[in-house]
Amino acid sequence: MAPLLEHENQIFLDLFHEDGLVITARGLGIDRILHSFLRLYCDPANLVLVLNTSPAEEEYFVEQLRSEGIVHLPRIVTNEIPSSDRYDVYTQGGVFFVTSRILVVDFLTDRIPSNLITGILVYKAHKIIESCQEAFILRLYRQKNKQGFIKAFTDNAVAFHTGFCQVERVMRNLFVRKLYLWPRFHVAVNSFLERHKPEVVELHVAMTPAMRAIQASILDIMNACLKELKRYNPALEVEDLSLENAIGASFDKTIRHYLDPLWHQLGAQTKSLVQDLKILRTLLLYLSQYDCVTFLNLLESLRASEKVFGHNSGWLFLDSSTSMFVHARARVYRSPDHKMDKKSKTFDKMELKEKQEEKRELVLESSPKWEALSEVLQEIERENKDSDALGGPGRVLICASDDRTCAQLKEYITAGAEALLTRLYKKSFGKDEKAEELWLRERNALKLKGNTRPGKGPRVKKSSTKQKKKIKKPALTLTQMVGKMEEVEEEESCKEDGINLENNMEYADNEVVQLNLPSDTYYGILKEPLTVIHPLHGCSDPYALTRVLHEVEPRYVVLYDAELSFVRQLEIYKASRPGKPLRVYFLIYGGSTEEQRYLTTLRKEKEAFEQLIREKASMVIPKEREGRDETNLDLKRDATPANVSVDTRKAGGQIQKSVQQTIIVDMREFRSELPSLIHRRGIDIEPITLEVGDYILTPDICVERKSISDLIGSLNNGRLYTQCVSMSRYYKRPILLIEFDPDKSFSLTSRASIHQEISVNDITSKLTLLTLHFPRLRIIWCPSPHATAELFEELKQNRPQPVTAAAMAITADSDTIPESDCYNPGPQDFLLKMPGVSAKNCRMLMNHIKSIAELTTLSEDQLSVILGNPKSAKQLYDFLHVTYSEAIAQGKTK
Repeated sequence: MAPLLEHENQIFLDLFHEDGLVITARGLGIDRILHSFLRLYCDPANLVLVLNTSPAEEEYFVEQLRSEGIVHLPRIVTNEIPSSDRYDVYTQGGVFFVTSRILVVDFLTDRIPSNLITGILVYKAHKIIESCQEAFILRLYRQKNKQGFIKAFTDNAVAFHTGFCQVERVMRNLFVRKLYLWPRFHVAVNSFLERHKPEVVELHVAMTPAMRAIQASILDIMNACLKELKRYNPALEVEDLSLENAIGASFDKTIRHYLDPLWHQLGAQTKSLVQDLKILRTLLLYLSQYDCVTFLNLLESLRASEKVFGHNSGWLFLDSSTSMFVHARARVYRSPDHKMDKKSKTFDKMELKEKQEEKRELVLESSPKWEALSEVLQEIERENKDSDALGGPGRVLICASDDRTCAQLKEYITAGAEALLTRLYKKSFGKDEKAEELWLRERNALKLKGNTRPGKGPRVKKSSTKQKKKIKKPALTLTQMVGKMEEVEEEESCKEDGINLENNMEYADNEVVQLNLPSDTYYGILKEPLTVIHPLHGCSDPYALTRVLHEVEPRYVVLYDAELSFVRQLEIYKASRPGKPLRVYFLIYGGSTEEQRYLTTLRKEKEAFEQLIREKASMVIPKEREGRDETNLDLKRDATPANVSVDTRKAGGQIQKSVQQTIIVDMREFRSELPSLIHRRGIDIEPITLEVGDYILTPDICVERKSISDLIGSLNNGRLYTQCVSMSRYYKRPILLIEFDPDKSFSLTSRASIHQEISVNDITSKLTLLTLHFPRLRIIWCPSPHATAELFEELKQNRPQPVTAAAMAITADSDTIPESDCYNPGPQDFLLKMPGVSAKNCRMLMNHIKSIAELTTLSEDQLSVILGNPKSAKQLYDFLHVTYSEAIAQGKTK
């Protein structure tokens, strides 16, 4: 990794001298700052923990440090290292990447030497909310270690833009006092990058008239859907639900944020509108991202699915929708017998057009960006011929949005627009062979005439053919798509488009060069000048593009799609290589939603930083925020209110010696926030692996915690029944705790499907049967983990503490009940299955008899006296004594 730049050095020094939270603009190299700290602390004399990193990020950082010759590399602690060995691993020192669940347990069980920890580095710090695992870890660390540092990093300023005093709350959870803000418009950043800025060529590509008409139609429909949504839900009159935001990727989260609390109350029309907005945004993306055939295919499939499934989306009947269909078809083919400007107002009229397939004439409009890309590559090719002064031909990196776009660009450059569009048309509308033959015959005639007739089709063919001839020998364009093809996880749509294109390419012998590129990609590398196509999104490795950038070291970068963080990354890349030329071609549709999305992203980040600057100016931070002494109230573990009065009747108000409360928690429960909140209330936590229950509050009370979705799943697959059997067998007071989110209302059954009788498929019926079958089971509903923690504290009052050894000894296969050896659970279960025996009379029966064998010797009158019910006594007696033939005979007489 290149040395730190001027502003990066300043960020590093500020954070090194005083702990704090660093927020940088997206793409400004926050990973480079963290890498520098990792390199600094990679020494056995230190013990530094790193939180909030993914496995791919951990692998990247270790690989970078290894390439720099660091001997004592960071270690990754996972569940593969036994718990008994972890203390020895930690005491060896160095940097450790540890998963949050393991680290929480290690802190609680003292498997990590807290007093020896040098400090903690927190990555992606915007995610540190009060109840998350990382905040719990930091609180445990600060309670046991007052001297170590806490340094936090993030490049997501927009995350602090929502909520009240969000940055102050995050800093409180991080136990830091300093806030370092480094936006792109920071004086130091701006002045340095301006001195080393790359040569940028902005190409505002004009959309075709049909594309502009389709875009206008989609925006009109989206606007109509938004107005309808606000009309049905007047509470949604907020500025977030605007047309500008509706075209952004995060709009789904925004609208769900407003609608989740009342989602179950919404009508079908509102839910349909939300889904329609999502579909329309996908159409906008396809319009600018892919070719005319792919767009039409999606549009036709939407209309077909609406007819098949019977959904009635109102936007399909708008005039704008009709216009969109007409222009989308006009980009692919035209029917000479019908005027294209004639608007059909029903689906039947559009179906009549489809039936006249034999009269279609193919148009297959080429994407304007393809032509712009061809011109750019031709310009690069001309410059590479006279590049001796720069040390030879320059390498080219083409960045597109996703694998599908990369596959199309690869095929376009190697085979031409005509071959690509023909293949896609054949795949999507393969039955229309006559139109295809007619179109190819016209094209061949044009070629023979030397392309004298002006037209977009021939011009594209000419430029792409020329490009093919020029590029094929010295370089072959590459893509990640070919390798991605073999992955099962890929979407079917991408698989269809990303066909193996090796048949269309002519590989030169003995010219293959191997580069050390990401393992999940395939690059067929030919001799210089090297050309690589790489996706901006969708890679399993988040640093795949960074690796390719530094491995290939391109002189020319073509941004086929705009992406803010990579644009900034290119600026950093150029500044770290002074003196070496870098030209960036920026292709974007002028006046399109693609351009608007990019500008909106820029604006939102700028507004977020401006708000953070204002908050920082007015922020009041207490001196004890870092928790280096005992004055920080956030480190206190007592949830008792300060105004609680002392009971003077107990020895004149004398404070009684309190017993430290303990709860045994299953290891798997540390994925939730409840253990953190329990610990916050001053209750000690014993993390062990439990086979029965999730929380053991007392020797008698066992709790099984379920969320709403988990409850429904457990009831359907029968797992909850088994869990209740085990809890009821081994604990006197089994509890089923059901947690729900008060902000997300729910209903176990719809209003229309409420039955008077118990139904097998009904969730409420199953819950009713559960309570009937287990009379000792208590069901508790809690609106949040905070309420659950408070409830646990109340349930434990004046009760003995659970014993860890006893809880671990209880397994699902245990034969005895720990608290009582009176009854054998196996025969007891067998007894409960007999007719006439219920949970109410079972105990009376077991008190009078010693075994099942003794039960068979009792007469019907004796059973009637014991059970107190002659009918139940007859059922049980007949079950034990009536033979099969007698039972059949009795049935026939009835």
